[in-house]
Amino acid sequence: MESNFGEGKGCTPYPGENGPSILLKGRRENGLGRSYSDLDVRLEKRRGTSTLFPYVAWAGVDVGSCVEPTDLRRGIWHSRGLLVSVCSRRRLEAASIELLPSLFTPPQLHPEVLMPGSVRLRILRTFNVLVALAVSLGAGLGTSTAQAGPASPAWKAGAASAKITPETMMWMAGYAARTKPAEGVELDLFAKALAVEDESGGRWVLLTMDLIGVPRSVRIQVAEATSKQFGLAPERLVLNASHTHSGPELRTERGFATADPAKHEREAAAYSDKLQETLVRLVGEAIGQLEPVTLDYAHARCGFSMNRRTPNGAGGYDNFPNPDGPVDQTVPVLRVARVEGGKEVAIVFGYNCHCTTLGHQKFSGDYAGYAQQYLESAHPGSVALFMNGCSGDQNPYPRRTMELAQAHGRSLSTAVEAALTTKLKPLSGKIRSSYREIPLAYHAVPTREQLSEQANSRVKLEADHAKRLLGWLDTKGSLPADYPYPVQVTRLGDDLTWVMLGGEVVIDYAIRLKRELKDPVVWASGYSNDVMAYIPSQRVWKEGGYEAGDAMRWGTHPSRWSERAEEQIISTVLELRKTLD
Repeated sequence: MESNFGEGKGCTPYPGENGPSILLKGRRENGLGRSYSDLDVRLEKRRGTSTLFPYVAWAGVDVGSCVEPTDLRRGIWHSRGLLVSVCSRRRLEAASIELLPSLFTPPQLHPEVLMPGSVRLRILRTFNVLVALAVSLGAGLGTSTAQAGPASPAWKAGAASAKITPETMMWMAGYAARTKPAEGVELDLFAKALAVEDESGGRWVLLTMDLIGVPRSVRIQVAEATSKQFGLAPERLVLNASHTHSGPELRTERGFATADPAKHEREAAAYSDKLQETLVRLVGEAIGQLEPVTLDYAHARCGFSMNRRTPNGAGGYDNFPNPDGPVDQTVPVLRVARVEGGKEVAIVFGYNCHCTTLGHQKFSGDYAGYAQQYLESAHPGSVALFMNGCSGDQNPYPRRTMELAQAHGRSLSTAVEAALTTKLKPLSGKIRSSYREIPLAYHAVPTREQLSEQANSRVKLEADHAKRLLGWLDTKGSLPADYPYPVQVTRLGDDLTWVMLGGEVVIDYAIRLKRELKDPVVWASGYSNDVMAYIPSQRVWKEGGYEAGDAMRWGTHPSRWSERAEEQIISTVLELRKTLD
């Protein structure tokens, strides 16, 4: 049902004027992103509204030139037994109008005293039309307000943030060519938490970090602590790393790549211990700040990522920008906004791209850190959380300077803002989540004889890898045949299915999961719960190269993954998804 009112039919409702009941909240609602000189009113049924007035009227608002931060004050008008309330806020693009009974009698305030002159707002004379609509919906204006109450909020959420920049100039992670520790801080690193609770009291917590990865030991310790302290089931906890290559090397087993392995092990252990304490504290803070919110999904696109696997003409692949390679440049966004006032509690956003714009010796969150900074500046009081996606074979281009990291961060934050202007998808329903560690098989585990031969190789990388594995054999007796790989699937309501995979997953996974999962919204994130190695698709595995298995020689994995890795992972995702119906 829709009703439009044209130019010249409106008037400003002054205190005491007879008129209909409407409530105008100064908040973007469903990403209306349009402005009008008058209010263009239409009614539509929505879940969660009161039984007395089960329909909502939407409207656009012309805010003129008032787009800078100002203290736009609150104007209240009272109509016969009903209330008109106008709230305007920074960068107001649209507002919602909701038919509600008056719960109290506000003071008699003149609207021109309260509203800045830069905001032009005319409420249309809609009394007769709205009365007719209300009657047709079975709700007369004379109905007692005691019969109606605000709908119970379907969601609650809270968010928290803490700085995790190292206090010492420890070794940095990400680039094997580094020969010295960090030399300063360009942009502070942060860990952030978002706790979400559904109508039945079920909770789910997301932790994000400006780090190279999530060591399995950190996931285990934090899951155990939050389960014990807050009753949070391990399958309802997600840890995601931005994969910045300008953060600390917190993996104690990577000491062989540093100038002083013993010193590195001490520094990494101390940093990891403090990090775990911080993450557990953030979970408690986020849960402690739970308040009624709405959850909405949106998406846009951002164009600086590019596939980095380029055929070299000799049967192999080089790390070089490939504009014809597969990409997914979607920017998924989860908007968490307060029911009261509409301001954001948190903005979660993702992107499929390595966090490798920078290559210097200063700590920084790279483009993802700048994007979060820009969003939090544009949305005061909110926490912006970045979820890296299936970025194993995706790089930012161009790269290598701070200015480019800032530019990419600005591009990504602008894409998030663009998503918020679209028609947002409200989420409703319960939280369901499942977690499983599967034995991801290695391709071929070498024998001691093979390793002894490789240890004499003239190729230093091969020789060093073989020596590390021989040391493993000496201390542990045998090499593992597989690795406990984490797969997690969460459903936030009835529409959003979120897949969280461990490791540096290549883009084929995001593309395939969106194709095979039939849910309205599918969000795929890598770098979650453990980052142990690259995770190639079968296509990449067959092509060979760095992401296909060569990169695993830098660590202690005995070989590359089995050719069946993709099928193992995807089949597990599909199985877990079925359990969440």
